[in-house]
This record gives sequence, structure tokens and C-alpha cells, in this order.
Amino acid sequence: MEICIIAEGCYPYVVGGVSGWINSMIRSFPNVDFSVLAVVPDRSMRGKFAYELPPNVKTVYESYLSDLDWEGGKKKGNRTRLNKREYLALRNIILNQDVDWDTVFDMFQKESFSIDDLLMGADFLHIVQECYKYRYPQIVFSDFLWTMRSIFLPLFLILKTPLPKADIYHCVATGYAGVLGSMAKHFYRSALVISEHGIYTREREEEILKAGWVAGIYKNIWIDQFRKMSMLAYSRADAVTCLYTHARELQIGLGCPEQKIRITPNGIDMERFQNLPGKTAEDEKYVNIGAVLRVAPIKDVKTMIRAFAFAKEKLDNLKLWIMGPTDEDEDYAKECFDLVDALNVEDVIFTGRVNVTEYLGRMDFTILTSISEGQPLTILESFAARKPVISTDVGCCRELIYGEDNYGTAGILCHIMNTAELAAAMVEMGKSPRLRQEMGENGYKRVANSYQIRQMIDSYREIYGQVGWTYGKFLPPEETELETDLSEDYRYTEEDLIETDGIDTWAWADGIDTWAGENRDDFDGELDGGDLPESVIQDPYERRSWDEEEVELGYGEDEEFELGYGDEEFELGYGDEEFELGYEDEKWDGGEYDLDDADTEECTDEQREQSAVHAAE
Repeated sequence: MEICIIAEGCYPYVVGGVSGWINSMIRSFPNVDFSVLAVVPDRSMRGKFAYELPPNVKTVYESYLSDLDWEGGKKKGNRTRLNKREYLALRNIILNQDVDWDTVFDMFQKESFSIDDLLMGADFLHIVQECYKYRYPQIVFSDFLWTMRSIFLPLFLILKTPLPKADIYHCVATGYAGVLGSMAKHFYRSALVISEHGIYTREREEEILKAGWVAGIYKNIWIDQFRKMSMLAYSRADAVTCLYTHARELQIGLGCPEQKIRITPNGIDMERFQNLPGKTAEDEKYVNIGAVLRVAPIKDVKTMIRAFAFAKEKLDNLKLWIMGPTDEDEDYAKECFDLVDALNVEDVIFTGRVNVTEYLGRMDFTILTSISEGQPLTILESFAARKPVISTDVGCCRELIYGEDNYGTAGILCHIMNTAELAAAMVEMGKSPRLRQEMGENGYKRVANSYQIRQMIDSYREIYGQVGWTYGKFLPPEETELETDLSEDYRYTEEDLIETDGIDTWAWADGIDTWAGENRDDFDGELDGGDLPESVIQDPYERRSWDEEEVELGYGEDEEFELGYGDEEFELGYGDEEFELGYEDEKWDGGEYDLDDADTEECTDEQREQSAVHAAE
């Protein structure tokens, strides 16, 4: 069996959080082959892995949200013209109506389909005109048109991404990852599992509402975009998981069928947090506060620093250890460094990326000031080390600290961005060793009872088994030992990669492949940083190579397959005669404008030029 993990903006490029969870999952199924389809911003991220890939990861594929149209230069002309069914499907995506996603998938996966041609063509223009006329006539049309192109370009690039074949697709979010998983299920008839650590739609909605770069009316368009992608993933998934009860309620509210949802909490390897090194002689002078996190805006490190400055005025022996990478958002990290200097606060240590097990035993308690979370692993790890936690009331933190059991309170909960509450909590926890010990023991009992990795893996083994059985795919027998080392104090080196066996890549169809009349090497050159050999990374725009056994959806050579392109027209193909779903002499039901002389499925160039002139006027 092969499972394809589809993730956006995390593994294997970013450490911690969801990335750590993915790494743990893969290592916990050592007898299952995995591939990874990673959604990243652009080619500048290519191959910049922060994790050493487990040996059962055979291939990493990349899909880019911003890229060139590699199909655009192969052949110019009228090849990207939509038939009526395709036009209606595209129209419904843009107008946020009931989308025929199967038609959308088939359309974008055509070998000759060009995103450039679509965005700059008459069909997209007409649909945007219709949207503008009925919803946004108060703004300048040229601005609206170009903004709509920028909004839909990432989705269109995702839809154009070639898909690896797998038995189960496991998307670690809805959004763009969910679109890829749904499209893979459409083509390969494989199982689809969706796991949400946070609620993707809600998180993106919060980001868009706060974003200064998104103007007024366009916020709603972006939010609708993410909602429709999540609805697609929910509707196509065979199973949907979440981390806690309230997340399940949110998923149901967003349209996920209730019967698909299963609450599957995170789990950690308790053994890693036993017999940790304790305080040094220097540490004994301080009450150490640990913050295990990425220095990024979503973690609200600035509020943490301000609260610590106030707390230290009340309790001078406090010391704050901020443990985690600072390179995800270097501008924000610099603002945090500058804030420490501006406040003239002492005893704030930025350690950078560390192995948390080397530091956690030295802490008296930990703190998390995030403005958004799912079920933070850092809280579970703190509990496993018998350390209480101060946390903001986000995600599952209330449930973790107060519990739905009889073990008692395991920390202090504060409101988001409330400096005074956080400072008071630091002082209260710092003054009372007895309180810290009692809360730490409560947390330890809670995580030991409900949040061990064995429980999580058993849940996912059951899910994989159930959805795989539906499609005739079966998990291999379970191995007795799990590989669950989640330490994050390493980088993936070229030497590691070269020594890794079994890495698969798709071969080039010929010796030198070209796009837009240029040699591939002219585009790619050397990998940024020179960390990785190219053989490990699957370029999403490499030419597909189909073998003789490819069935149903493969591209044929000498003989046409059922829906292929050939000398003879297939049922819904382009031909000299108008086919069943083509445009007719009279206006068709789905449009709001007259197609007059369109006696085939395509408009003439003259009509399209007239439409463009009309739009400009």
C-alpha cells in the first residue's frame, strides 16, 4: 500500500506543529510506503527540507501556488476554448455557485490546457464581467478584472498539478491540499482522508479579515474561495478527522457530513520525556519559563515579551526561554529582538532551533500565547515532562488544561493578547512551587491517559484499514516497534539524501525537455542553497511518462483510449460538427449575454475581440 500525504505550507520545509505530526505519522507506519505532495508558495522553496525524510518516504512532489505557465509557450492558438459544460463549471467557481468539480478536474488536466490562455481569454473575461455587473458595479472594472485573475491563479495552478498515484490520499487540511486530494480521488478512484488540526476555513477567514493587503470587497471573494475548497474536500472525503469536540462542531457548521467525522486527538511518545536532564546550578537561581514555538506572528511572541517584562517587575528571578526557529518570518523575529531591547528587559533567551528534550526538564513551567492553535503538541510535551502550562484560550487548550476528566487543572488559561492576564499568571505560577508541582502531575496523568502516540496510531490504522478496504486496498501487518523520534534539531543534508535508498522519481520522457522553447536547465539552474540533489524532488511540471499497463485515465499512444484525443472524434470532443453540449444559435440558459453567431461550441475570434473592446469601454 502507498499513502500520499498532501500538506500545505508545512512538512518537510517547516519544523514543529503539523510538520512534526506528519513526521511522527510516517515514522509510525514503517512498513507502509509514503509519498508527499507538498503545496508551497513558489519554486524558491524547492528542496529546502528541514526534516530528514524517513526511509519509507519514496518521493516528494511539489505543487506551486505561484509559477509560470509551462504549457503556455508550447503552442499558440485557439486550444484553450471551453465547451458549454466547461464554461458553466468555470462560471460557477467564479460566481460561487454549485460547482461541477469533475468537469473542472478534467478540463484543467488536459495536456493542452493553458492557464495563461484561460485567464487572458474571452471566457474568463465574460464570466468576470457577469460577476462584476451583478455584484460589484461600483468599482473600476479593470482593477476588478486583474484582482480576480490574481485570486484565481493559485487555484488554477493547483488544478493543473500532475498527480502521483496512491492507494490512499491523506490531506492534512482542506484548502488547496483538499482540492488536490479530491482531484486525485476523481482520477484514481482511491480513498481520501482529511485531517484538520485547526479549522482551515476559519483560520484563513481570520487572516483575510486582518490582512491589510486585501481591500474591502475582495475579502469576501477570498473567504468564499476558501469555503468552496473546504466544501469540496468534505464532500469527497471518505473520512474526516479533527482533534477535539468543538472542532467537530465547527466542521459540521461548515458543511461536513456528521457521519464522516471522527475525533482523533494528537498523541506523543511519553518515553521521550522520561528522565530528562534537570536544572543546572545556574538554573537554580531562576524560575525558568519555556516557550517552545516558531517565532512567527500567529504565536504572538510580542505579547509574551511584554507580559514577561511586567511580570519580571513583580518577580525578579523569572527567566524566559524562547525555544524555536526564527527564520520563518525574519522581519517579525527582528521586531521581537528589538522589542526586548526597547523594553530593556533582562533574562530573555532566544535559543533558536533545539531538541526540546534537552531543555524541557530545566523549565519550571511553559507558556503559549498563540492567537490560533489546534491541539498544540507543545502542551502535550510539557505535560509529559510534568510541567504545567500557561496558555491562551485557543483551539483545544481549554480542554487540555481543565480536562474532561477528574485529574484536575494543569495550568492557567488567559484571553488572547491580554498582557495583564498573562503577566499575572506568570507571577502566580512563579511564586508557588507547590502549585507548579500539583498542576504538572495533573497534566502528566491527563496525557498518559488520553494522548499517547499508541492511541493516535491505533486510530489511524483503523481509519486507513476501513477506507482502504472500501477500495480493495489493505494495510500490511503491523510491525512491533514504532519509530517515533520527533526531535527537530537536524537539517536534511545532501549526504543524507545520497545515502537514502529507494527514492523514486519520474524520468524525463526525453533527454532534454523544453518549455516555451527553452531548455529546462535555463529555468531551474542550481537549487537554492545547494542542499539537495534534484533527483529527490518531483517537479510537478515534468512530463508524465505512462507505462504499458496504465489504464482508464492514461494517455494512449498507438491506440486511443475511451476518452482520449485521436484522429476520430470522441463523444464530447471537438469536431467539425456541433456536438450535443455546444453553443447554439440562440442564447443558452447559463449566460447573460448574446452569443449570436456562435454556431459551434466556440466563439469566433472576432466575437471575442468585440467582447474585449466592449469590456474596456
